[in-house]
Amino acid sequence: MSDPYERSAEYLDILIAESWEPLAPALADVLSHVRAGTGAVVDLGAGSGRGVRVICEALPRVPVLAVEPSAAMRAVLLARVHEDDGLRERVTVVPGDCTSADWPDGVRAVVALNMIGHLSPGQRCALWSRAARQLAPGGALVFNLAPPFTPVEVERVRTARAVVGELEYEGWASARPTGADEITWRMDYGVLRQGRPLAGTSVEYRWWVATEGALAAEVAEAGLVLRRTGDSALGLCVLERASDLAPQVG
Repeated sequence: MSDPYERSAEYLDILIAESWEPLAPALADVLSHVRAGTGAVVDLGAGSGRGVRVICEALPRVPVLAVEPSAAMRAVLLARVHEDDGLRERVTVVPGDCTSADWPDGVRAVVALNMIGHLSPGQRCALWSRAARQLAPGGALVFNLAPPFTPVEVERVRTARAVVGELEYEGWASARPTGADEITWRMDYGVLRQGRPLAGTSVEYRWWVATEGALAAEVAEAGLVLRRTGDSALGLCVLERASDLAPQVG
């Protein structure tokens, strides 16, 4: 299977830095309130490792399993983990995705940020069911929702900019509907010196869309409850087992 991140990994970590400024403390707050007191944390689609770093700071001494299917992104992730003594002792980086990677039973939390749209409806439902089986009592799955929630066209817009040394890096995004519940994103990356292009690349990937209501119905089928948390602009959602939330009698 082709890996669009093979071409975009060069740019992604620096171009997502700004978006992580509000996301990092919000994720840390969610993790600090997870009721499970034991178990590892699984980071699905760990990317370049920005989420891994937040998890380790929010939950000291907790082991982390970082799952990333893209070899190009794993290279960045592994370098980030290896250069930090604290991360190197606690974080295990493995190839695979949410269906192929092995998780231990009794995980404290599953983090799946910026990746749910990569999953088809069937894959999403498999993830919900797996989480319901393998979360520790009081555990949670954390993911985020970002528009669009229906298959509509998205006009091209600059999403990020970063300056490193003498060069400017830009990211642009647009999307078109390509199915009843999916769109195809086109991401354009450019490197400029004094406004003149030096290099760049473009990638496309499929992205499945769903409304919050549709997802709430999906997770309920697996025995989970969805709730929103934090700033609505971040789209953070927490899934917990309905049985863990039921009041205890007697």
